[in-house]
This record gives sequence, C-alpha cells and structure tokens, in this order.
Amino acid sequence: MVLRAPREIVAGDVPKPSSGSRDAVVRVTHSGICGTDYKIYSGAIPVSYPRVMGHEMTGEVVDAGGAGAVKAGERVIVDPQLYCGTCFHCSIGQTHLCPKGMLIGRDINGGFAEFVAAPASHVFRLPDSIDARTAPLIQVLTTCLHAQQQIDIRPGEAVVVFGLGVTGQLHVQLAKAAGARPVIGVTRSADKRALAEKLGADVTMAGEDAAIAKVREITGGRGADVVIETTGMLPSLSSGIHMARSGGRLLLFGIFTAKEGALPFYDLYFKELSLIGARVARSEDYPAAIALVERGAVRLDPLVSDVMPLGELDAAVAMLGSDSGSRMKVILDHGLEVRG
Repeated sequence: MVLRAPREIVAGDVPKPSSGSRDAVVRVTHSGICGTDYKIYSGAIPVSYPRVMGHEMTGEVVDAGGAGAVKAGERVIVDPQLYCGTCFHCSIGQTHLCPKGMLIGRDINGGFAEFVAAPASHVFRLPDSIDARTAPLIQVLTTCLHAQQQIDIRPGEAVVVFGLGVTGQLHVQLAKAAGARPVIGVTRSADKRALAEKLGADVTMAGEDAAIAKVREITGGRGADVVIETTGMLPSLSSGIHMARSGGRLLLFGIFTAKEGALPFYDLYFKELSLIGARVARSEDYPAAIALVERGAVRLDPLVSDVMPLGELDAAVAMLGSDSGSRMKVILDHGLEVRG
C-alpha cells in the first residue's frame, strides 16, 4: 500500500527488498497503525513520495541474509528504529538518539507491504504463545518499557497514569508488574477506566481537579511517587505536578508540541520534582518486552479493537483522525481479503 501524496494511498507494486549480507527479509503477516502513521498520512510529518508506511510489523523470515541471527521460517518482530552504530550516542549505548537514525516506514519503505527488509540485529524471534494479531503491539510496549526504565519504579510506590489509551494501558500494566501500589489511572472515558481496572489499575478516576484531591487522599496527603503523562497535553502535566509528592518523578511520555503554556513552575522548585523525558526504544528492549508478554505480565489482546485487511489501509488510517475516543489499536491482518 503506497502513499503517493498526503491522504493518497493506493495499492501498487514496489521492488521486493533483498537481504544482502546484513539484512533479513520478512514476509509481513500483521502490522499495527499508530499516530505517527496518521501524521505521515496527513502530511504533518513530511516524507519523500512514494512511501510505504508502517513501523509496527511482525511476520515470517523468508531470507535470513548472511548474519545468521534468525532462520528462514521463524516468526519475528522487527525493530524499526535504525542507527549508524559509530556516532557518539551509539558508542555510549544511546542508539535510539542517533542523529543519523532512521525509522522504517518513514525514511525508508516499511511494513504495510508483503515484504520488508531490516538488519538482522533488528529482527527478534516470537514465541508461539504470542498471538500473531496482537504481536505488533510489542513494538509499542518497547517504548513504554524503555520510558519506565528511566524512572525506576520501586515496589510499593504510588503511580498515576494520565491518559488510558493504548500506551496508558501498557504503562498501567508495566507499573503493576514493577510492584507499584497503588496504580491509579486517570481519563474521562468510562470504557478505558473499566479496561484499566481489568488490566491491573487499583483505582481509576475522571476529571483532573477531582483526581488531584483523590490522589492526595489515597496517598495519605503525600502525593504520588511517580506520575506518567501519556496525553501530551499541558493541563494534564499541570495536574501531574500538583499530584506528585515532594521529591517525586514525572515521566513525560506524551509528545508535547506546545511552545508555551501555564504550568505551576514554582512547584517544580519547591517540591524538587524530576521531569524525565523518554523517546522511542532501543533494540535491547525487545527481548525484555517479548518476555513480559510471554509470561503474561502484560496482556495485549484487550488493547486490539479492530482487525482489518491491509487493502483497507486508507480507511484504517483515516479512522485514527476521526475516532470518538473509544477505539484502541487497529491491527492489519495481511492475510485477510478486502471486504466487498
């Protein structure tokens, strides 16, 4: 499925990728759609055309190349974040911050196709126990896992998660797996609050002002040890600052694009709060994320709301821009026929 211009996706043929000495070629069976895909689709993130989008992808190795890390026939997930391996950031293990880094599906052709090529170092085996229709969500999970590694949640800490979309639900489960008690979810959506409680949230609530008072009540007036903000909205960040205890940590997981806004800046000083950012993930995060899903510490199946054929990509991506708020993850099953 080829993006020829903003909002113009057509079925078309592109050259089949070759493995070479370092790359593996994967026949894509399932892929996921996220907000980045919508921004590329709409033109908000510029790309060169024509472009095959898609960076959340799983499938079967058809050509392992010369690296030998994987074998033909194995089920795998692809890490789409590429890096040079020689710059300063790569040399100190910050490959996700490589200034020469590229994203499969944005800078080169991606997974909304029959085949995709990726370095063998970026292809990870999937156990049979992980459902193919949920497996693309592991790429999203790696970004949440990488982010939580920056804040080091300790057993018994009170954690608030602002926003209970797909990433918020994953953050709830990761915090719970780390031993956080209580885990508190905040969103206006009753459906998403119910889902978060099903996935391990101890308490959920709606309304930011009421939530501030409730968090203080639950924590004996102290405030939350950790606040994870997933919406990228300044009012939520402001509420998170009020909710955090003195000496607490705020994880800025949502992408903030505002250049100015009102925040309780004095509280940042007076409460000695730590604001911690996180961006994408590293290849090293994939085995750990796969293991969390394999042992059931993180559940992916409740987060998939729609499964559609690859041929309906145009409609599937457009759904992200017109969603009422109840939709969760859209998965493309490349084996499904387009509906008549």
